[in-house]
Amino acid sequence: MEDLATLQKHPSLEAYGLKNVNAHWNLSPETLQKITVDKKMGKETANGTLAINTGKFTGRSPQDRFIVKDDYTAEKVWWGKTNKAVSPENFSKLKNEITKYLSGKEIYVRDGYVCAEPEYRTNIRTVTELPWSNLFVYNMFLRPSEKELKNFKEDWLILCAPGYECPDPAAYGIRQGNFSIINFTEKIALVGGSAYTGEMKKGIFSALNMILPVEKNVLPMHCSANVGKKGDTAIFFGLSGTGKTTLSADPDRKLIGDDEHGWTADNTIFNFEGGCYAKVIDLSEEKEPDIFRAVRPGALLENIVFKDNGEPDYENSSITQNTRVSYPIYHIDNIQETLYANNPKNIFFLTCDAFGVLPPVSKLTPGQAAYHFISGYTAKVAGTEAGITEPVPSFSACFGEPFMPLHPTVYGEMLSKKMQEAGVNVWLINTGWSAGPYGVGSRIKLKYTRAMITAILNGDLDNVDYEQNFIFGLFMPKYCPGVPTEILDPMNTWLQKGAYVGKAIQLAHSFHLNFEKFAQQASEQIIEGGPLIDEHHHLHEHF
Repeated sequence: MEDLATLQKHPSLEAYGLKNVNAHWNLSPETLQKITVDKKMGKETANGTLAINTGKFTGRSPQDRFIVKDDYTAEKVWWGKTNKAVSPENFSKLKNEITKYLSGKEIYVRDGYVCAEPEYRTNIRTVTELPWSNLFVYNMFLRPSEKELKNFKEDWLILCAPGYECPDPAAYGIRQGNFSIINFTEKIALVGGSAYTGEMKKGIFSALNMILPVEKNVLPMHCSANVGKKGDTAIFFGLSGTGKTTLSADPDRKLIGDDEHGWTADNTIFNFEGGCYAKVIDLSEEKEPDIFRAVRPGALLENIVFKDNGEPDYENSSITQNTRVSYPIYHIDNIQETLYANNPKNIFFLTCDAFGVLPPVSKLTPGQAAYHFISGYTAKVAGTEAGITEPVPSFSACFGEPFMPLHPTVYGEMLSKKMQEAGVNVWLINTGWSAGPYGVGSRIKLKYTRAMITAILNGDLDNVDYEQNFIFGLFMPKYCPGVPTEILDPMNTWLQKGAYVGKAIQLAHSFHLNFEKFAQQASEQIIEGGPLIDEHHHLHEHF
C-alpha cells in the first residue's frame, strides 16, 4: 500500500517524456542548499547564505528568447526584435532534446504557483537539472501548503536544463546553443543552455503578460507596490537603477511586492510572485537595510565575489555588474501578508534622467500618463565604455519591453482606462540629475525624492499650484514640503538657461523619434501627451 501512496503523491514524469529519472520533489531550502554544497556547486557565506555562480550567462539573453508562433499567438503577438518567432515543429524537437537530455539524471521538481489573488492563481510545475535552480523557484514563486500539494495539477510546466546546448541552432530555428522559449498552446516554458535563474522568472512573467490582458482583463505591470495604513495602494514603475525597489521600501507602508503585479477590473493590485530578486552591487545596510538583512540562510546569492573573511564583497563586479540575490518575501519584515491590496491611489513612473532636464516631480494627465508609460524612458549614465561621456537615452516600452508579448499600446490603453475609472493620480519622478547633466549637475538627493513621494501619498500636493514645463508639457508643483522650492523647476537649477533649453529639446526629440514606432496604433489623446516641442519649433517667445 505504501507504494501506492507514493505514486499518488507524485505523478509519473513519463508524461513529459522524462524517463528513468531520479526525481526529488519539493525539497526544503535547507536540503537543496546542503545538496548544492555537497556537490561543490556552491558555497556558504560567513552567515550561512548559499552563493552560486551562474556560469557563462550572468544575465538574461534577450536575443535568444522566442515565442512559438501558432494559432494562439500569430495574430496577437507584437512580433519583432523583442518577440522572436519559432515554429511549433522546432519547439517540439527542442523539447524532445531537453527531455532526452534530462532522462536518466538526478533532477529536482518543484510545485508552486504565481498570482497571489486566488481568482488568478496559476499553478507551475518546474523541473530543474540543478538543485540551486530549484531553490530559486522556491524563493520566487508562491509556496503551496502541504494540503495544496496533495492534489496539485499544473497549469504550466517549466523545463530548465542549463547543461543542454543545442549543437545545431540553425536546424532548430534559433540563434545559438542557448534558448528560452514560451509555448502558449502547450503551456510550457523551455530554458536550455543558460543557468541564469532570471530566465525562468521572466519566462513566466512574459506568459502572464499575454494571458492576463487577453483572457482575464487584468493589466500586468513591471512595477513594485505598497499599501498605506489607510488601505491606499501605490504603484512604482521604473527600469533598472531608477529606485523601484528602494522607494517602495517605506517604513510607514507595507510592501506588496517589488517587481511584478496585476491590476484587476475590481481594482485589486496583486503580486505575481512570492519573493524578490534584487541587485546587490554596492549593497550596504545603510542604503538598503531591508535587502541587506534579507541576505540570510534561505536566500540565494548569484555571481558575488567573497572577501577573505567569507563575507560577500558587494562592491566587486569582476564577475558581473548584475550580481543578485533571491529570497522569499517573508525575509522582509514589513509586508502585506496576502500580497494583494485594493484601492490604487497613486502611480509613480520613476526615471533616472541623466540629462538633468526633467522636473524632479510632475503630475501627468491621462494622455501624458499613457505616453510616458508606452515610452518607458530612463537614461543610461556614461562611464560603462571608454570615451562615452554623454548620457544615453534608453526607452523600454511599458517599463518592461523585453517581457511584453502584446503591442505596447494595448497595455497603454488599459492603463489609461483603469486610471480614469479608479481616479488614480500619476506622477513622473526624476531620480536622476539636477543643475546640469551627468558630469556637471548632481544626482537629486534620495531624501528629497522620498519627501516628494511622502507628500504625494499624504495628499499634500492635491491643492498646490502647478506650472507647465514649456518643453515637456509636464505640470510641476510650485511647492512641496521637505523639498527646496528652487529645484522643482529644473530650468532654475541650471546656470545657463540656454543650455537647459538646448538639452531639453534634444531629449524631447529623442522622445518623438522613439514614439514614431507606436504612433500608428496610438490614440490622439496619447500622442498629444508627448513633449510640446520638437527641434523644428522656435523658442524665441520664451526669452
